[in-house]
Amino acid sequence: MRITIPLAVLIALAPARLAAQAHSHAPNPAERLGNVHFATSCSASVAPQFDRAVALLHSFEFGASIRAFDAVLASDSTCAMAHWGIALSRWGNPMSATGRAPAVLEQGRRIATVAARLAASSTERERGYASAVGQLYANYERADQPTRAVAYARAMGELVAKQPADTEAKIFYAIALVAAAPPTDKTYANQIKAGDLLEALWMKQPNHPGLAHYIIHAYDVPPLAGRAKKAAQRYAGIAPSAAHALHMPSHTFTRVGMWRESIATNVRSMDVATRDSAIGEALHASDYATYAYLQRRQDSAAKAIVVSLPALAARLDLNSVRGAAPPSAGIFAMAAIPARFALERRAWAEAAALQPKASGFPYTEAMTYFARALGAAQLRDTASARASTDSLAAIRDRLRTNGEPYWAEQVAIQQLGAAAWLTLAERRNADALTSLREAVRREDATEKAAVTPGPLVPMRELLGDMLLEIGQPAQALKEYEQSLIKDPNRFRTLDGARKAAAAMGDRAKQKQFAAALERLTGTSAVRKR
Repeated sequence: MRITIPLAVLIALAPARLAAQAHSHAPNPAERLGNVHFATSCSASVAPQFDRAVALLHSFEFGASIRAFDAVLASDSTCAMAHWGIALSRWGNPMSATGRAPAVLEQGRRIATVAARLAASSTERERGYASAVGQLYANYERADQPTRAVAYARAMGELVAKQPADTEAKIFYAIALVAAAPPTDKTYANQIKAGDLLEALWMKQPNHPGLAHYIIHAYDVPPLAGRAKKAAQRYAGIAPSAAHALHMPSHTFTRVGMWRESIATNVRSMDVATRDSAIGEALHASDYATYAYLQRRQDSAAKAIVVSLPALAARLDLNSVRGAAPPSAGIFAMAAIPARFALERRAWAEAAALQPKASGFPYTEAMTYFARALGAAQLRDTASARASTDSLAAIRDRLRTNGEPYWAEQVAIQQLGAAAWLTLAERRNADALTSLREAVRREDATEKAAVTPGPLVPMRELLGDMLLEIGQPAQALKEYEQSLIKDPNRFRTLDGARKAAAAMGDRAKQKQFAAALERLTGTSAVRKR
């Protein structure tokens, strides 16, 4: 039997657990990270340590992998591949669209340079790995992050071509392809190529953590998400000692609307991450859990996470490298969770009262302004709605100037959505619909970042809401049904569709959506939000 302990209790107990762990540096015999073997020219005595370090790296346990590679170097200071591992670990989550700080890039470049120098007298294979990781940092002063990610993927592809028997090279190449995929490519060419490569290898290595993990990432887009179900159901069992391995299945569960499964795996991840002081990872899992709780109308559980945020925020070390989620993901979650809690419940006054917190990541502040704008517009407080909408425009421009094109576009979409609802509050219905349809078009043209389970509210769902409000239920129903294709099993979308069908007098569809809501929430009572 597994005893579930409330998150607040776990947070309170974590310092004591960490203090107890600090007195013991012995290997944990119960540690389970999956099976990995990565051949190197380093001393044979460090091979088990090296394999463990790579297993940690495959589960994005970056702080632990750096410590493990450092342990390898303590025994074999000439091990070029240990430096390669540290350089790749320093890069962090390859799926992060957020630009790395110059200090991080400079440190990574120095480590990659050491790897290349040591590999020069090693094997051609190891020279290939060292050269490839160097591409992530090369010329970072002038080459933007997407350009360097593409260069790294290309270098890994060249390594695979030269070393066709090296399965680890193929695995790292596959995740590099996914990370380098343009968010506007709706053919998903990189993702499909990576998925095909990974699935073929997974049949032969079913307990390899990187294979299950990267299959989930490869298919972490709406049209492909169903392909990752098996990997999502297996990954947590392959590497249960890694907090990210426990969280990662929820990417797929979120895509396909499996909320019970998402909650269960994120609660486990929050436990392990909090225990290991990987607070960014704990917050990241908390955001996904909050999203899932709100879909099931488990508002009290979602509120408990909101209440826990100050305690977690106090423990978030912005300079720490631990789990898969960098500190920026923790800051993202701290902004997203209260905004989700208000918007999903249609608590407009709560949304309008949210206070943005300045950080080095302006797109996190934008989420609060977006929630404020929607809340104020619904309350017909046009002055406040306009102020928040203007703040979104300023953040959008700032991100463009700072060379953050992905996040600039996400904030631009939010600004369009906020402006649309402000315009509707001013009774300019046609202009409001035009603005919101443009937001829908642009959101459809991009993809969500891995840092988030989804937008605070899908723009197409908001379009359905607007059409319903202005008396066009038939058009609203079409938008809700289209939205459910991309974001299935969302409470607000299903409830909107039910209301639209009722307004149309379509009793069959009204009953259909009411039944879906009952399955989703476990209750036949459909309360207003």
